[in-house]
Amino acid sequence: MSQYKRPQAGHAFGDVGAPIDLALFGALGDLAQRKLFPALFHLEREGLLDPATRLLGLARQELDVDAFKARVEASLATYVAAEELDRESLARFTARLDFLSLDFTQPDGYAAIRDWRQGIERPMVVYLSVGAKIYGDICQHLESSGSLDAESRVVVEKPIGYDLASSAEINDAIGAVFPESRVYRIDHYLGKETVQNLIAMRFANPLFGTQWNQNHISHVEISVAEKVGIEGRWGYFDEAGQLRDMVQNHLLQLVCLIAMDPPANLDADAIRDEKVKVLKALKPFSDEMLGRDVVRGQYIAGTIDGQPVPGYHEEEGANQGSHTESFVAMKTEVANWRWAGVPFYLRTGKRMPEKLSQIVIHFRQQPHYIFDPDQRNLAANKLVIRLQPEEGIALEVLTKDSGLDKGMRLRRGPLHLDFHNAFPKTRIPDAYERLLLEVMKGQQALFVRRDEVEHAWQWCDSLIAAWESRDEPPRRYPAGSWGPVASIAMITQDGRSWYEDY
Repeated sequence: MSQYKRPQAGHAFGDVGAPIDLALFGALGDLAQRKLFPALFHLEREGLLDPATRLLGLARQELDVDAFKARVEASLATYVAAEELDRESLARFTARLDFLSLDFTQPDGYAAIRDWRQGIERPMVVYLSVGAKIYGDICQHLESSGSLDAESRVVVEKPIGYDLASSAEINDAIGAVFPESRVYRIDHYLGKETVQNLIAMRFANPLFGTQWNQNHISHVEISVAEKVGIEGRWGYFDEAGQLRDMVQNHLLQLVCLIAMDPPANLDADAIRDEKVKVLKALKPFSDEMLGRDVVRGQYIAGTIDGQPVPGYHEEEGANQGSHTESFVAMKTEVANWRWAGVPFYLRTGKRMPEKLSQIVIHFRQQPHYIFDPDQRNLAANKLVIRLQPEEGIALEVLTKDSGLDKGMRLRRGPLHLDFHNAFPKTRIPDAYERLLLEVMKGQQALFVRRDEVEHAWQWCDSLIAAWESRDEPPRRYPAGSWGPVASIAMITQDGRSWYEDY
């Protein structure tokens, strides 16, 4: 095997991951091929995989090892930039790969994993890139076959379950084999560079730390927009809907990171304790609030990028009577001392005009305004935190417009940190690279604890139950728009507008 390079001093990720055996269930699935193997390859290329680390792919399909390696190489050729796919790194990476064909629900085949591990003392990390319904079966079969040891860890993808009850059942099954200290629940948003910078910006800079409360922030806006529709996931999505798939899964994590109090330190439980406090403080929806502050939508046929796209009921395999929402907008509040009276406007949907994930912190205006009255709508700073498509942070400030004829006319402009432009020679790592490396190191700060999941489900379940009791169909919106008109009315009734309307 070729000599491994070590990371240079000051590498974005720090130390090399500890040696592990990674057993990837669902190794031929979309997530593994599109995200996980490219992420692991980049860790290889950066010298962040220990030389002893091995990667075992597991899937139901019958393949020999060479055919599996060819599949992985084809995925890397598709999802890794050509200039980054160098032969030396690729040869080192594929030398780590092995493959086993296995029916995940049947215990008989798991002895092959035990045999693959025979005589190995390093920890095994089990990554479950499969449906959550069989998490428990896989964990139990691994334990009963003798494939695990005291240091084995399990990585599971969210969302976990369909509601609080199903989530608890799945987590109980995982917890029967793996203690909480060795369970890593992935929310890939938490691995994004900008999310990490949000923590640094909030807690390392007095400029923001002293302003981060209801006295200085008027409202918070979070938008996660997708251009795509169902993309062949009708069976899953029509059962879940946008609230379960995105709000419970991703947006509430962003709310936690924005609203949480400073942790005592950067230890995993110190951070997660503060996030749980936020989830406990989320204000439940009354019947009056439900009609006024929550909008459900479902897309109909429209146009995106000049191309016609079908409506939700026209997607392949669609249930014509489905009332599943593909869009949700809501106004909620974190009912505590720091955030009392500050609305959080959340919005997420499919078939939007662009792919976008961003947080906008709207600061309050100065109490006394002395400039042109017709520019008063400009007179508030905004902190814009962009998670995708290009990560970056911009603070919008007001300055005098240039020119002798402008007097004291104001103009809005950004103090801008664009990661791609600020660090042109540094590749911005994918979230899964960071998360996989943290698993190898045994660090849980970027992963979701069980009580976080359950408090999020509890809040969402109450909202879903209220929806079902009203038995109202979702509002229609054309594909390529920003959702139902009612979602615009929801925020304008407070004298505000969504960020793209400014």
